[in-house]
Amino acid sequence: MKKFLFSILTIAALGLAACGGDHQHNHGDADSGEAKAHGASKEYTSAYICPMHCEGSGSDQAGICPVCEMDYVLQADHVKDGHNH
Repeated sequence: MKKFLFSILTIAALGLAACGGDHQHNHGDADSGEAKAHGASKEYTSAYICPMHCEGSGSDQAGICPVCEMDYVLQADHVKDGHNH
């Protein structure tokens, strides 16, 4: 019984540790094998961005995402509520 309880507590502690902390995401490009930092491309850095960060989206003018057809939002408004990459 003690081993079972110890195992459960260990799994719970590892799960909590894995969920906490501030970390960066890296997404690899399957075709080139190159990793790019999450948030470094125009989908994240343009003046107007797609809320879904669709590949190939982003513009310096208001408009509609060519991929998902959502309205672009101001990048400054998108990140001001703590949503950052």
